[in-house]
Amino acid sequence: MSAYVIDSQLFKDQFSTLETRQIFDDKQTVQRWLDVEAALAKVQAKLGIIPQKAADEICAKCQVELIDLDELKREMDRTSHPIVPLLRAMKNVCSGDAGEYIHWGATTQDIIDTGTILQIKDSLDITEKRYQALLINLKKLAAEHRNLVTVARSHGQQALPITFGFKVAVWIEEIRRNLDRFNEMRGRLLVGQFSGAVGTLSALGDKGIEVQEALFKELGLGCPVIHWHVSRDSNAELAAVLGICTSTIGKIAHEIYSLQKTETAELEEPFAPGKVGSSTMPHKRNPPACETIVALSRVVRSIVPLAMEAMMAEHERDKIALQTEREYISRLCCMADAAAAKIVYVTSALSVREENMEKNLYIQRGLLMSEAVMMQLSDELGRQEAHEIVYTICMDVFENGGEFKDGLLANPIIAARFDETTIDKMLDPNVYLGMAGQFVDRVLARK
Repeated sequence: MSAYVIDSQLFKDQFSTLETRQIFDDKQTVQRWLDVEAALAKVQAKLGIIPQKAADEICAKCQVELIDLDELKREMDRTSHPIVPLLRAMKNVCSGDAGEYIHWGATTQDIIDTGTILQIKDSLDITEKRYQALLINLKKLAAEHRNLVTVARSHGQQALPITFGFKVAVWIEEIRRNLDRFNEMRGRLLVGQFSGAVGTLSALGDKGIEVQEALFKELGLGCPVIHWHVSRDSNAELAAVLGICTSTIGKIAHEIYSLQKTETAELEEPFAPGKVGSSTMPHKRNPPACETIVALSRVVRSIVPLAMEAMMAEHERDKIALQTEREYISRLCCMADAAAAKIVYVTSALSVREENMEKNLYIQRGLLMSEAVMMQLSDELGRQEAHEIVYTICMDVFENGGEFKDGLLANPIIAARFDETTIDKMLDPNVYLGMAGQFVDRVLARK
């Protein structure tokens, strides 16, 4: 039985991925704690702080398979402490007195923080690869549909013609900025924690910084300039960056969702026989992947304020912040990765309904091209007067029906300046695309 969707046998793949679940499950969490303890013993032996024989034994026995997790849980409940029961368990599995040398000069938060950072690193590696795959999918769509004319919309209303490739190119640049955010964040975030009881490494005397630097070199993490036991800004940045990144793909998914509506039907997420839209309406072809992505983006954004709350830590150590992070970090990473995996799937086989895009260019009976007419008339009359004349014609067509072209031809001021052939050219969406194609080329030319 599960109490949360990520652990649900039924719903887990909607809210997480197998890869991220494995990174944050209990076995891997304990293994990451053990990885830190093993690395610490290894470097301390090299520096002559603990016996090499003890370090070898600790490294050999720092395997989660040797730990009884049920017993560990019972001891954690009894002691109200996560690491002391693990150290006692390790003392029992290590031969001789090797277990006496584990955790030398460390404090519990050093092990937990560094273990968590290792898990975050593994998660970011997976999720970033999905964004790279998404970028490839979007580049393919932008190149393929560089010249496919479609409707641009503002405030939910038809605005002007663009190309679908242009729309996708905007998404591409936002994804690139998000990848930049990933890279910039890594240097601040993927930093280990080994500082001792209150951050001074006093238990190791004059060897503290040397051990610290060697430990994080061994673990492949950055070395902090000073401890961050109560400085939780980097984890808050993780939440903020994943909130931004997941919002980007949530926005893309919502755009696809919106353009899949029956009345528009310009796009459709991948469909395969057997996919059911409704238990009672057999005709339905719903967009469940896009809907789930949008929902995930909302949940991920909701975590950001919680991460900011966890920054409010007290004095030199504060378990309140740690407990808050324990609740949100795995959830944050799991849901952000699930959203990324799903948008990769959606964009890998997105259906682009070119015939519906073409049809929708003309559903306003020519009004889509009002700016083109106004700008050409502005050369003759000035912009404000041209706007008033075209506005009056547009509102009449909108309210009373008819064709925009007929309204233009019926206006004596316009008819005196433009013949029917010229008006037809002004009303052609295919020739009023501005620099759309060139912008697509600029985006695709970037590495």
